[in-house]
Amino acid sequence: MRTEKPGPIKVLLVDDHPIVLSGLRNSLSGNPKFEIVGEASNGSDAIRLAKQTKPAVVLMDISLPEMNGLEATKLLKSALPNTQVLILSMHKSKEYVLETIRAGAQGYILKDSPPADLLEAIERVHSHGSFFSPSVEQLLIDEVRKHSRPTKMLSDTVLSHREVEVLRFIAEGLTSREIADKLHLSVRTIETQRKSVMSKLNLSSVAELTAYAINQGIVEKG
Repeated sequence: MRTEKPGPIKVLLVDDHPIVLSGLRNSLSGNPKFEIVGEASNGSDAIRLAKQTKPAVVLMDISLPEMNGLEATKLLKSALPNTQVLILSMHKSKEYVLETIRAGAQGYILKDSPPADLLEAIERVHSHGSFFSPSVEQLLIDEVRKHSRPTKMLSDTVLSHREVEVLRFIAEGLTSREIADKLHLSVRTIETQRKSVMSKLNLSSVAELTAYAINQGIVEKG
């Protein structure tokens, strides 16, 4: 039986600076892995275009007129939960990073990042992974580790051996597809186990899972 090749990742670009939009367009338009389905210069237009085009990934600036990127992300994730949001920002601030996670974004990439990082980030969030620029990742982990809400200790949970493996791979930054390949399981199975781990540990984000895994000695970072 022949399986169809997946199509290009549909991306919506959102930034209020024409030069930035032009640069993003140039970085993606020549790559067959990506399809730009629209461009917006403010949060309101981003929501409207997202509902029309149903992008897989929205590349969202934080500082936008009319409605900022964080508020737009919240509304977009509420309306289109299957669309992933990757924040593009010039701000190297833990407050901004934490706010993007609370808003529902899957990643945070700095505007001075090399184009290769941008392409990797889009692919990772599209595959239900996460991506944070290296210079902000440690800020995020340290802050979440200090302030994440209390969870059960690993010894007190009913996580299966397989769920612990999935937790470790998530904390190491692997996508669901990459975890599935390593464990020789389906992506659907990994997604089910991811949800189960979050439910059992009373956690709601990849960042919190990462912090938990570090605290429990499942992985080491920083």
